[in-house]
Amino acid sequence: MSQSTLGLVPERKIYSVSELTGQIKALLERTFRDLWVQGEVSNFRVSPYGHYYFTLKDESAQLRCFCHKKDMRFYKFQPEDGLQITVRGALSVYEPRGEYQFVVSYLEPAGYGALQVAFEQMKERLRKEGLFAAEHKKPLPLLPRRIGLVTSPRGAVIADMLRILRRRFEGLRLILYPVRVQGEGAAEEIAAAIEYFNRARAAEVLILARGGGSIEDLWAFNEEVVARAIYASRIPVISAIGHETDFTIADFVADVRAPTPSAAAEMVIARKDEFQQNIATLEHKLAASLRYQILRARQQLTALLAHRGFRRLEAFLREQAQRADELHARLRQAVQLSLSRAKHRLEVLAGQLEQLSPLKILERGYAIVFDAQGNIVKRAAAVKLGDSIEVQLARGRLGATVHKKEE
Repeated sequence: MSQSTLGLVPERKIYSVSELTGQIKALLERTFRDLWVQGEVSNFRVSPYGHYYFTLKDESAQLRCFCHKKDMRFYKFQPEDGLQITVRGALSVYEPRGEYQFVVSYLEPAGYGALQVAFEQMKERLRKEGLFAAEHKKPLPLLPRRIGLVTSPRGAVIADMLRILRRRFEGLRLILYPVRVQGEGAAEEIAAAIEYFNRARAAEVLILARGGGSIEDLWAFNEEVVARAIYASRIPVISAIGHETDFTIADFVADVRAPTPSAAAEMVIARKDEFQQNIATLEHKLAASLRYQILRARQQLTALLAHRGFRRLEAFLREQAQRADELHARLRQAVQLSLSRAKHRLEVLAGQLEQLSPLKILERGYAIVFDAQGNIVKRAAAVKLGDSIEVQLARGRLGATVHKKEE
C-alpha cells in the first residue's frame, strides 16, 4: 500500500530557479503574445547597441518595456519622457533578473499621428542646432542664367514651371535633376541632387519642387538628410513643396519658401519686359540726375567767375606769371655766365697739361729708351752689353743694341 493511499504527504516537486523562470516565461509568452498597451513614457533611454528601454505607466501601475533596434526602422519618431504612446507586443521574462517585461514590436503616439510627432521632434532639434537661423539665409540672384530644378520629371509640376520660366525670360538655361519625390530612397536622391549642383557649380539657384499631398506623401522633404543638404548648399535654395498650407522641414531650412511650385517659378526671375522697364526707368533717373548735376556745376562756375575774389585771383596769377618769366631770364643768364667761366678755366688747364706732356719734351731733342720687355730704361745698370733696346723719338722709333754703357 502506497503512502498516498494511507493519506500521507505527496512527494515534493522541487524546481530550480531557471526551471521555474522558464516555465513562467513560456506561460506568459503563450498567454499574452499579441497585446496593445497604452501609457505614458518614463525613464526612456537608448542603449549603446541602439535598443530602446523605457517604462509605461499610468496612475497606479507601471510596465517595463524593451524594443529591439531591428524594429525601429518602422518608426518615424522617437519616444520621449512624458509622451503618451500605444505599443504592440508580447509579455516575456528577462531570465537573468527574473523580471517580466513587455517586448515592443510596434509603437505610435496616442491620439496624435506618428509622422506629426516625428515632424515636431525633428523641427525642434534642427531649430536648436541653428539650421533655421535667418543669418544663414542666402539672397537670391537678381538675374540667374542657370536654374537647377530638383523634382520629378513627370507630372504637372515640372510642366507648369518650365512654361512659366520660359515665358518670363527667354534664353534661360534650365537644368533638371530628376528624382523621386516620395517613397523609399526619395530623400537620399533629393540630397544627392543638391550635392551634385554644388559640386559641379551647375546652377546659380535651386528649386526643390513637388505637388501637394498628405504628410506621408511629402515626408521625403522632412528627412534629416535633405535638411542638412540644403543647409550645406552654397547655392541659394527655394523650397516649393505642396500647397500653401503645407509645411515641411525643407521649407524652414531653405533660403526662400514659395507657397507653390508655380510661385517659385514666378519668384526666381522677373519677367523680361519688367526687367527691361526697370532698366529704362533707371536710365531715365540717371540721365535726369546727370543733367541736374551739370546745371548746378555751371551755375556755381558762373558765380565764381563773377566773384571779385576770382578777378583778384586772375590778376595775382598774371603777376606770378611775369615774375616767373623774369626769374627764368635771370637763371638763363646766370647759367650762361657760369658755363663761360668754366670753359675758360678748362682751356687754361688744357694748356698747362699740354706743356707737361712727354711729347713736348721729346720735341726738344730728348728720347725714351725701352728694354726688350718694353720697360722704360732709367739706369744704365738696367741693361747689359748686347741687349736689344728701342728708342722712342718725338717722331718714330729706333732699334739699337747696347755696345757701351757707363754707370
